[in-house]
Amino acid sequence: MKKLLIPLIAIFALTVTANAQGKMGKRGHHGQHQKGMMANQLNFSDDQKKQAAVINEDFRKQMQDLNKQENITVKEMRSRKSAILKDKKARMDGLLTAEQKTKMADMKAAKKLKNEERSAQQLAKMKTNLDLTDAQVSQLKAQRSEMQAKSEKIRNNQSLSMEQKKAQMMALKAEAKEQHNKIFTADQLKKKEEMRKNRGNRSKIK
Repeated sequence: MKKLLIPLIAIFALTVTANAQGKMGKRGHHGQHQKGMMANQLNFSDDQKKQAAVINEDFRKQMQDLNKQENITVKEMRSRKSAILKDKKARMDGLLTAEQKTKMADMKAAKKLKNEERSAQQLAKMKTNLDLTDAQVSQLKAQRSEMQAKSEKIRNNQSLSMEQKKAQMMALKAEAKEQHNKIFTADQLKKKEEMRKNRGNRSKIK
């Protein structure tokens, strides 16, 4: 059947909506705060702020209308959502001046560097606490780079729905954990688990 049954579509729509609401509940305020910070850091003019608000409102309405559609297939919904997202990105990019685009690129590069530095610090700490060999550290670095590349590929795949991305990210997380544990010895895994439990106990005390 080319068309899906209404109940199935309704379930899919509810799933997408529930997922979006869950994210808003956890990160909604943080996301709005980040957008405000981005506008300030890029020195948005009053006109740019107004145009950005219009674009965001248009996007919200289009997504609401799309989620109300019952007589479309999952593939059609995914295709339309992808088109809406691309349109929003293009309109937002069109607001920026050349100087703002350069500044945004610099901000992204700085954030990436900060994340890499934090990862290096975590790895150095892990090496000391678990007495890892240089070979193990190299394996962990290679694995982290591989998983980051796969994660980025999933996030940038516009042909995937929100639920498909979520499912693939969960599968990738499980794969990473499995590959991660293969690098450690039995004693290191035991110590690692003890350290995790101790962190949990300290959190409860606080």
